[in-house]
Amino acid sequence: MELDPVLLSRIQFAFVVSFHAIFPVFTIGLASFIAVLEALAFKTDDNLWIKLSAFWTKVFAVVFGMGVVSGIVMSFQFGTNWSNFAQASANFLGPVLSYEVITAFFLEAAFLGVLLFGRDKVPPGVHLLSAVMVALGTFISSFWILSANSWMQTPAGTGFQDGTFHVVSWSEAIFNPSFPYRFAHMVIASFLTGSFVVAGVSAWYLLRNREVQANRKALSICLWFLLIIAPAQLVVGDLHGLNTLEHQPTKVAAMEGNWETSRHVPLLLFAMPDQENETNHFEIGIPSLASFILTHEWDGEVPGLKAVPAAERPPVAIVFWSFRIMVGLGMLMILFALAGLVLRAGGRYWRTHWFLQGLRAMSVAPFIAVLTGWFVTETGRAPWLVYGMMTHTEAVTPSLTGGMALFTLIGYIVVYSLVFSAGAYYLMRVLYLGLEEPDHEEPDTDRPARPLSAAHVSFEYNSDTADHKGGH
Repeated sequence: MELDPVLLSRIQFAFVVSFHAIFPVFTIGLASFIAVLEALAFKTDDNLWIKLSAFWTKVFAVVFGMGVVSGIVMSFQFGTNWSNFAQASANFLGPVLSYEVITAFFLEAAFLGVLLFGRDKVPPGVHLLSAVMVALGTFISSFWILSANSWMQTPAGTGFQDGTFHVVSWSEAIFNPSFPYRFAHMVIASFLTGSFVVAGVSAWYLLRNREVQANRKALSICLWFLLIIAPAQLVVGDLHGLNTLEHQPTKVAAMEGNWETSRHVPLLLFAMPDQENETNHFEIGIPSLASFILTHEWDGEVPGLKAVPAAERPPVAIVFWSFRIMVGLGMLMILFALAGLVLRAGGRYWRTHWFLQGLRAMSVAPFIAVLTGWFVTETGRAPWLVYGMMTHTEAVTPSLTGGMALFTLIGYIVVYSLVFSAGAYYLMRVLYLGLEEPDHEEPDTDRPARPLSAAHVSFEYNSDTADHKGGH
């Protein structure tokens, strides 16, 4: 069987990017949360905020390190697997990626050391400044990365001549048509990720009756934040969808599973897209709702996949189902944010067992939503690498063979598995230790007693056993 170097190179890059993306999307949100904790500590001089900040800073350091290690190889892949693209786009992507290093990575690296080791060595105001600068660095980094990726989605400000992109307008290239929407969408996704992880971990500690006062406050902050940003993501997502409809109609057609350009298009809740026969099986939908969402008119026209040749259509099933998973998880996040508001009456948000267990489960939901969102974005533009201008086949390294791509793909999987295992081990050690040694805590006498189920007793026993074996 002949191995396709283009397909294997796409799978390889998808694996590396997917593995890497889960780390910065968490650290961007977590860095801002740490900055808030540092500001509260500076204002109140309350040791509780200092303990929370110190704990989450340790988590940030581990995840930040994993993100750097996992992401550093992506730039090499441009040269090894996509040399035609690297050469053609160097006039724009080269400077943009360099700006990311100079303006963001150096800023983060300089102030991260102060944040990690300077609490008792610098004035409190300087330590607060370091937290703010680290958070700012994460935003600057995402700005340049999203600008580069958005240009590949909606290329602007450049001309294409003799196989090379030439920058005509830097402002138009950097602030290309899809960039504002995609940047806002990604930043809010990062806030959602950081908030749900902190809320999930805090809920886990509350279920174990550990550092109740501190984790109750951390959970409270996250729930207030989620109440704002979860619905905001719905609005930004709608605007992003309208922008995608304007510039990448084929991607929208794949998202909706719509084959014929028509009006009164239903919103499909379930379907099995059949790309070979250009149809869907087992459709379940709401009449005209897709037209209303995409055009804000009930009889609005929605583009169909048949409007372009079959060779220019993305893998419909992947885009169709990834989009629904992302949206479904987003709606679930809004429901949890609203539930948190309802449960604030009488302080039930930190006492309700089902809600805390739900938050624990929801701590992984933003990562899945981010990954499926990236699948929609990247797979949905296929076969284009630079939309409408350069295909994957044109961009791949000419001398690359399928065997070479498969060999390096296996190598990345092995190495990244080791990196993830080591990072996950140290991260779990930090989480099990918590804000302080569990054995040194005083029980919370104000917390009402509740009967424990057999499953919960088993969980407590297994967790305590794990702590014992770990030497805690």
